[in-house]
Amino acid sequence: MNLIERPNYLNRILSRLNKGMILVLIGQRRVGKSFMLRILKNRIEESRPSACVAYINKELNDFGKIKTSEDLYAFVDEKLPRDKENYLLIDEVQDIEGYETALRSLYAEERCQIVITGSNAYMFSSELSTRLAGRYLEIPIYSLSYEEFLHFHGLEDSEETLLKYLRVGGLPGLAKCDISDEAEVRDYLQGVYNTVLMRDIVLREKIRNFSFLDNLSHFIADNIGKLISSNGISKFMKSQGEKISDSLISDYLRFICGAMLAKEVNRYDIHGKKLFEQIHKYYFSDLGLRNLLTGFNIRGSIEKVIENVVYHHLLVRGWDVSVGILRAGEVDFVATKNNERIYIQVAYLLSTEDTIKREFGNLKAIKDHYPKIVVTMDPVGGSFPEYPGILHYRLRDFLKMEL
Repeated sequence: MNLIERPNYLNRILSRLNKGMILVLIGQRRVGKSFMLRILKNRIEESRPSACVAYINKELNDFGKIKTSEDLYAFVDEKLPRDKENYLLIDEVQDIEGYETALRSLYAEERCQIVITGSNAYMFSSELSTRLAGRYLEIPIYSLSYEEFLHFHGLEDSEETLLKYLRVGGLPGLAKCDISDEAEVRDYLQGVYNTVLMRDIVLREKIRNFSFLDNLSHFIADNIGKLISSNGISKFMKSQGEKISDSLISDYLRFICGAMLAKEVNRYDIHGKKLFEQIHKYYFSDLGLRNLLTGFNIRGSIEKVIENVVYHHLLVRGWDVSVGILRAGEVDFVATKNNERIYIQVAYLLSTEDTIKREFGNLKAIKDHYPKIVVTMDPVGGSFPEYPGILHYRLRDFLKMEL
């Protein structure tokens, strides 16, 4: 199978090899972590022919005997001689019981450069931080950016192509599908969704109320970009005849975000410079899965879909993202990276004076000199003289920016 490189991630991984850290590629299932690991294996073998590479893919039967930490250590001990330049690559490491114990020993022995992948952020935060604190570096892998989508599917940039991207999302496996065939796309995405729920949430967290977990995922999909609290969900479920405690809802939300099906976004007080907790917004890691749960009807929620794809683009470009809170309004995103910051408003179209005033006015109320941007699906970009310094980009152009 032809492996399509994703230089944004591959270069980041290669630059961090042999720097004394375990590298953890983390992301939702089917975003391309396995392919990234295989590309890395090929690159190491090509550029370092004398190096030894031990590769384990826990989704293959060939490695079914590696079930415990002891099994893992024995496998590595056999495959990687102590006097060589060694690399250990493990795909879906969470399927090995107690894996972190073996990794800690191998790290202490300076036996090999370790690169692992996993599909459960909550697992890594709890297990790795306990056993390997200060010894690992996470490298998030996301579903395809718009530019990657064009490359994977061999498409030209156009309004029609952008709408396809907003509709089917960016899971790399869709490159094998006819993305114009809704039934084929739906079947593929349904399979991914079922796998995420069953393998990364139900089995791992020993979930009993699968029906509520599925309903909660649909609820989040219906309400991306809206403020959500456990109490608010509890009241909604009660109105639907189902009584669920706030604590159980909080747990299930954490499990969904841990499996990286959706991401929780904090609110940031722009004037007070502090983060609010308790109430959050949620966006899906992949728009295709979100649209699957809402029947692929994006017309009624196009502005929130645009918000989701802008949020995704910021993550891909390495920004930390919060929702901005002003005294008299809200800014969709406050993105920070190192000492940089960007404020971003998202709208469907600037079709009325009220919309222009709302989107640009909120940014104008921020009295600092960081970049301020409005992103819309208008056919042309361009700023407004009454709002100097505030940039306006078409979504298609924004999704191709390096930022």
